[in-house]
Amino acid sequence: MTRLFDLKGRVAVVTGGNGGIGLGMARGLARAGASLAIAARDAAKAKGALDELRVLGVEAEFVALDVTDEAACRAMAARVEKRFGRLDILVNNAGINIRRRPEAYAASEWRAVIETNLTGAFHCAQAVHPAMVRAGGGKIVNVGSMMSLFGAAVQAPYAASKGGIVQLTKALATAWAKDNIQVNAVLPGWIETDLTAAAKVQVPGLNERVLDRTPAARWGDPADFAGIAVFLASSASDFITGTAIPVDGGFSVQG
Repeated sequence: MTRLFDLKGRVAVVTGGNGGIGLGMARGLARAGASLAIAARDAAKAKGALDELRVLGVEAEFVALDVTDEAACRAMAARVEKRFGRLDILVNNAGINIRRRPEAYAASEWRAVIETNLTGAFHCAQAVHPAMVRAGGGKIVNVGSMMSLFGAAVQAPYAASKGGIVQLTKALATAWAKDNIQVNAVLPGWIETDLTAAAKVQVPGLNERVLDRTPAARWGDPADFAGIAVFLASSASDFITGTAIPVDGGFSVQG
Protein backbone atom coordinates (compact mmCIF):
# COMPACT_ATOMS: atom_id res chain seq x y z
CA MET A 1 0.00 0.00 0.00
CA THR A 2 2.81 2.43 0.81
CA ARG A 3 4.03 2.17 -2.79
CA LEU A 4 0.93 4.11 -3.82
CA PHE A 5 2.49 7.20 -2.22
CA ASP A 6 6.11 6.51 -3.17
CA LEU A 7 7.65 9.29 -5.28
CA LYS A 8 11.19 7.92 -5.50
CA GLY A 9 12.56 8.51 -9.00
CA ARG A 10 10.04 11.29 -9.68
CA VAL A 11 10.93 14.92 -10.31
CA ALA A 12 8.73 17.78 -9.13
CA VAL A 13 8.70 21.49 -9.92
CA VAL A 14 7.11 23.71 -7.28
CA THR A 15 6.64 27.34 -8.31
CA GLY A 16 6.88 29.73 -5.39
CA GLY A 17 8.19 26.76 -3.42
CA ASN A 18 10.61 28.77 -1.30
CA GLY A 19 8.05 29.59 1.40
CA GLY A 20 4.51 29.24 2.70
CA ILE A 21 2.16 26.69 1.18
CA GLY A 22 4.57 25.94 -1.66
CA LEU A 23 7.32 24.95 0.75
CA GLY A 24 4.84 22.92 2.79
CA MET A 25 3.98 20.95 -0.34
CA ALA A 26 7.64 20.62 -1.35
CA ARG A 27 8.47 19.15 2.06
CA GLY A 28 5.79 16.51 1.61
CA LEU A 29 7.01 15.62 -1.89
CA ALA A 30 10.59 15.38 -0.64
CA ARG A 31 9.66 13.10 2.27
CA ALA A 32 7.95 10.83 -0.28
CA GLY A 33 11.22 10.66 -2.21
CA ALA A 34 10.79 13.14 -5.07
CA SER A 35 13.63 15.28 -6.37
CA LEU A 36 12.69 18.97 -6.27
CA ALA A 37 13.15 22.04 -8.43
CA ILE A 38 12.12 25.17 -6.55
CA ALA A 39 11.14 27.70 -9.22
CA ALA A 40 10.85 31.22 -7.86
CA ARG A 41 12.14 34.77 -8.16
CA ASP A 42 13.99 35.11 -4.85
CA ALA A 43 17.17 33.01 -4.83
CA ALA A 44 18.21 34.21 -1.37
CA LYS A 45 14.90 33.11 0.14
CA ALA A 46 15.17 29.77 -1.65
CA LYS A 47 18.54 28.91 -0.07
CA GLY A 48 17.00 28.03 3.28
CA ALA A 49 14.30 25.96 1.60
CA LEU A 50 16.86 24.03 -0.45
CA ASP A 51 19.03 23.32 2.59
CA GLU A 52 15.99 21.98 4.44
CA LEU A 53 14.88 19.77 1.54
CA ARG A 54 18.37 18.34 1.01
CA VAL A 55 18.51 17.31 4.67
CA LEU A 56 15.60 15.01 3.82
CA GLY A 57 17.95 13.12 1.50
CA VAL A 58 16.68 14.27 -1.90
CA GLU A 59 18.18 16.34 -4.68
CA ALA A 60 16.87 19.90 -4.70
CA GLU A 61 17.77 22.75 -7.02
CA PHE A 62 16.72 26.37 -7.48
CA VAL A 63 15.53 27.62 -10.86
CA ALA A 64 15.01 31.37 -11.27
CA LEU A 65 11.55 31.94 -12.71
CA ASP A 66 9.08 34.73 -13.39
CA VAL A 67 5.89 32.82 -14.22
CA THR A 68 4.52 35.75 -16.22
CA ASP A 69 7.32 35.23 -18.78
CA GLU A 70 6.27 32.47 -21.19
CA ALA A 71 9.78 31.96 -22.56
CA ALA A 72 11.19 31.71 -19.04
CA CYS A 73 8.64 29.01 -18.18
CA ARG A 74 9.66 26.94 -21.20
CA ALA A 75 13.34 27.43 -20.34
CA MET A 76 12.63 26.30 -16.77
CA ALA A 77 11.00 23.08 -17.95
CA ALA A 78 13.88 22.36 -20.32
CA ARG A 79 16.47 23.03 -17.61
CA VAL A 80 14.73 20.76 -15.09
CA GLU A 81 14.36 17.91 -17.59
CA LYS A 82 18.01 18.22 -18.60
CA ARG A 83 19.22 18.39 -14.98
CA PHE A 84 17.16 15.49 -13.61
CA GLY A 85 16.47 13.50 -16.75
CA ARG A 86 12.68 13.79 -16.51
CA LEU A 87 9.84 15.97 -15.20
CA ASP A 88 6.83 14.29 -13.60
CA ILE A 89 5.09 16.74 -11.27
CA LEU A 90 4.20 20.43 -11.43
CA VAL A 91 2.81 22.35 -8.48
CA ASN A 92 1.50 25.73 -9.69
CA ASN A 93 1.74 27.65 -6.44
CA ALA A 94 3.26 31.04 -7.34
CA GLY A 95 0.84 33.86 -6.61
CA ILE A 96 0.36 37.43 -5.44
CA ASN A 97 -2.48 39.49 -4.01
CA ILE A 98 -3.28 43.19 -3.84
CA ARG A 99 -6.09 44.09 -1.45
CA ARG A 100 -8.31 47.09 -2.13
CA ARG A 101 -11.86 47.80 -3.18
CA PRO A 102 -12.71 47.21 -6.86
CA GLU A 103 -13.18 50.87 -7.72
CA ALA A 104 -9.68 51.65 -6.45
CA TYR A 105 -7.68 49.13 -8.50
CA ALA A 106 -5.38 50.39 -11.21
CA ALA A 107 -5.51 48.41 -14.45
CA SER A 108 -1.84 47.55 -13.96
CA GLU A 109 -2.63 45.99 -10.57
CA TRP A 110 -5.43 43.89 -12.05
CA ARG A 111 -3.13 42.65 -14.80
CA ALA A 112 -0.31 41.88 -12.35
CA VAL A 113 -2.51 39.58 -10.25
CA ILE A 114 -4.18 37.84 -13.20
CA GLU A 115 -0.91 37.41 -15.09
CA THR A 116 0.88 35.91 -12.09
CA ASN A 117 -1.84 33.73 -10.58
CA LEU A 118 -3.70 32.48 -13.66
CA THR A 119 -1.72 33.13 -16.82
CA GLY A 120 1.47 32.06 -15.05
CA ALA A 121 -0.08 28.72 -14.13
CA PHE A 122 -1.09 28.22 -17.75
CA HIS A 123 2.40 29.11 -19.01
CA CYS A 124 3.97 26.57 -16.64
CA ALA A 125 1.47 23.84 -17.52
CA GLN A 126 2.11 24.37 -21.22
CA ALA A 127 5.85 24.34 -20.61
CA VAL A 128 5.97 21.02 -18.75
CA HIS A 129 3.49 19.17 -20.98
CA PRO A 130 6.05 17.88 -23.54
CA ALA A 131 8.33 16.53 -20.79
CA MET A 132 5.42 14.78 -19.08
CA VAL A 133 4.40 13.20 -22.38
CA ARG A 134 7.97 11.93 -22.80
CA ALA A 135 7.85 10.53 -19.24
CA GLY A 136 4.64 8.63 -20.00
CA GLY A 137 2.41 10.80 -17.85
CA GLY A 138 2.43 13.36 -15.07
CA LYS A 139 0.66 15.19 -12.30
CA ILE A 140 -0.25 18.89 -12.16
CA VAL A 141 -1.45 20.40 -8.90
CA ASN A 142 -2.86 23.93 -9.17
CA VAL A 143 -3.19 26.00 -6.02
CA GLY A 144 -6.49 27.84 -5.91
CA SER A 145 -8.09 29.44 -2.87
CA MET A 146 -11.26 29.77 -0.86
CA MET A 147 -11.69 32.80 -3.11
CA SER A 148 -12.26 30.25 -5.90
CA LEU A 149 -15.62 29.71 -4.14
CA PHE A 150 -16.42 32.89 -2.22
CA GLY A 151 -16.41 36.60 -2.91
CA ALA A 152 -14.52 39.27 -0.99
CA ALA A 153 -14.92 43.02 -1.33
CA VAL A 154 -11.17 43.72 -1.43
CA GLN A 155 -9.98 40.83 -3.62
CA ALA A 156 -11.58 41.17 -7.06
CA PRO A 157 -8.58 40.24 -9.25
CA TYR A 158 -7.38 37.60 -6.81
CA ALA A 159 -10.81 35.95 -6.68
CA ALA A 160 -11.11 36.13 -10.47
CA SER A 161 -7.69 34.51 -10.89
CA LYS A 162 -8.42 31.74 -8.40
CA GLY A 163 -11.86 31.04 -9.86
CA GLY A 164 -10.09 30.79 -13.19
CA ILE A 165 -7.66 28.25 -11.69
CA VAL A 166 -10.54 25.85 -11.05
CA GLN A 167 -11.81 26.13 -14.63
CA LEU A 168 -8.27 25.87 -16.02
CA THR A 169 -7.82 22.71 -13.97
CA LYS A 170 -10.94 21.16 -15.50
CA ALA A 171 -9.94 22.15 -19.03
CA LEU A 172 -6.40 20.77 -18.74
CA ALA A 173 -7.67 17.59 -17.09
CA THR A 174 -10.02 17.02 -20.00
CA ALA A 175 -7.45 17.82 -22.68
CA TRP A 176 -4.53 15.86 -21.25
CA ALA A 177 -6.20 12.73 -19.88
CA LYS A 178 -5.15 10.98 -23.11
CA ASP A 179 -1.54 11.75 -22.18
CA ASN A 180 -1.95 10.13 -18.75
CA ILE A 181 -1.63 13.54 -17.07
CA GLN A 182 -3.91 14.15 -14.09
CA VAL A 183 -4.65 17.77 -13.23
CA ASN A 184 -6.22 18.75 -9.92
CA ALA A 185 -6.51 21.80 -7.70
CA VAL A 186 -6.29 22.40 -3.99
CA LEU A 187 -8.21 25.26 -2.41
CA PRO A 188 -6.45 26.53 0.72
CA GLY A 189 -8.52 28.13 3.43
CA TRP A 190 -7.04 30.61 5.85
CA ILE A 191 -3.42 29.55 6.27
CA GLU A 192 -0.64 31.15 8.33
CA THR A 193 1.65 32.60 5.66
CA ASP A 194 3.36 35.91 4.92
CA LEU A 195 0.41 36.89 2.71
CA THR A 196 -2.21 36.25 5.39
CA ALA A 197 -0.10 37.90 8.07
CA ALA A 198 -0.55 41.10 6.07
CA ALA A 199 -4.28 40.42 5.77
CA LYS A 200 -4.63 40.17 9.55
CA VAL A 201 -3.27 43.70 9.79
CA GLN A 202 -5.24 45.10 6.84
CA VAL A 203 -8.62 43.51 7.67
CA PRO A 204 -9.87 44.29 11.20
CA GLY A 205 -11.47 41.33 12.97
CA LEU A 206 -10.28 38.80 10.39
CA ASN A 207 -8.60 36.49 12.89
CA GLU A 208 -11.72 36.24 15.04
CA ARG A 209 -14.02 35.62 12.05
CA VAL A 210 -11.78 32.88 10.69
CA LEU A 211 -11.64 31.09 14.04
CA ASP A 212 -15.41 31.40 14.52
CA ARG A 213 -16.23 29.95 11.10
CA THR A 214 -13.63 27.17 10.92
CA PRO A 215 -14.79 23.91 12.56
CA ALA A 216 -11.16 22.97 13.23
CA ALA A 217 -11.01 26.23 15.25
CA ARG A 218 -7.56 27.20 14.02
CA TRP A 219 -5.74 28.70 11.08
CA GLY A 220 -4.06 26.21 8.78
CA ASP A 221 -0.32 25.66 8.58
CA PRO A 222 1.78 25.05 5.44
CA ALA A 223 2.49 21.59 6.87
CA ASP A 224 -1.19 20.77 6.34
CA PHE A 225 -0.47 20.65 2.58
CA ALA A 226 2.21 17.96 2.62
CA GLY A 227 -0.25 15.07 2.52
CA ILE A 228 -2.53 16.39 -0.20
CA ALA A 229 0.51 17.21 -2.33
CA VAL A 230 1.81 13.65 -2.08
CA PHE A 231 -1.63 12.17 -2.76
CA LEU A 232 -2.22 14.24 -5.89
CA ALA A 233 1.36 13.74 -7.12
CA SER A 234 1.42 9.96 -6.62
CA SER A 235 -0.16 6.91 -8.23
CA ALA A 236 -2.71 6.92 -5.40
CA SER A 237 -4.67 9.52 -7.41
CA ASP A 238 -4.32 8.03 -10.89
CA PHE A 239 -8.11 7.96 -11.45
CA ILE A 240 -8.74 11.42 -9.99
CA THR A 241 -8.58 14.41 -12.32
CA GLY A 242 -10.30 17.76 -12.74
CA THR A 243 -11.15 18.08 -9.04
CA ALA A 244 -10.81 21.04 -6.65
CA ILE A 245 -10.21 19.91 -3.07
CA PRO A 246 -10.62 22.37 -0.17
CA VAL A 247 -7.91 22.20 2.49
CA ASP A 248 -9.52 24.52 4.97
CA GLY A 249 -10.38 22.85 8.28
CA GLY A 250 -14.05 22.80 7.24
CA PHE A 251 -14.34 26.54 6.51
CA SER A 252 -16.16 26.02 3.20
CA VAL A 253 -18.79 23.59 4.54
CA GLN A 254 -20.21 26.13 6.98
CA GLY A 255 -23.40 27.86 5.90
